[in-house]
Amino acid sequence: MNARTVALISLALLIAGCSSTYQLTLMPRTSGTLYYGEAVELGSQADVSVTIDRKTYTGTWVYSTPDRATGYVSGGWGWRRSAIGGTVTVDNPSGGEAKALLQATDGSGLRCDFRGMASGRTGGGTCQDDKGLLYDVQIRAKERK
Repeated sequence: MNARTVALISLALLIAGCSSTYQLTLMPRTSGTLYYGEAVELGSQADVSVTIDRKTYTGTWVYSTPDRATGYVSGGWGWRRSAIGGTVTVDNPSGGEAKALLQATDGSGLRCDFRGMASGRTGGGTCQDDKGLLYDVQIRAKERK
């Protein structure tokens, strides 16, 4: 096996290990009807599918605010002496935020704003269709079987 093949296999395994699947539950603010969807996250975006009244909207969500930030911190002592440093990761207590733009085959759209997002956890948000109808959204990490 050459180095390129090994690198591609390693990348595929890494991506497969980093994916998360989410169950989406939507409720319009005009009724108690529940609608469902799913999102499969791969890195910094997810493929999303939501079905409302036999119409399926598909698209992606992308993160607009991360659930954590990483930075390098350094310090030193003395004149022209050694310095030490390290990488620090800080969690965003509010979780990340994501924006989803979804479209049905007839060209209609669904725009969603999600918050509280963190890989493998729950979140929430809202979606709005082309007619201005708002939907509240719950996002749950799907159990792996």
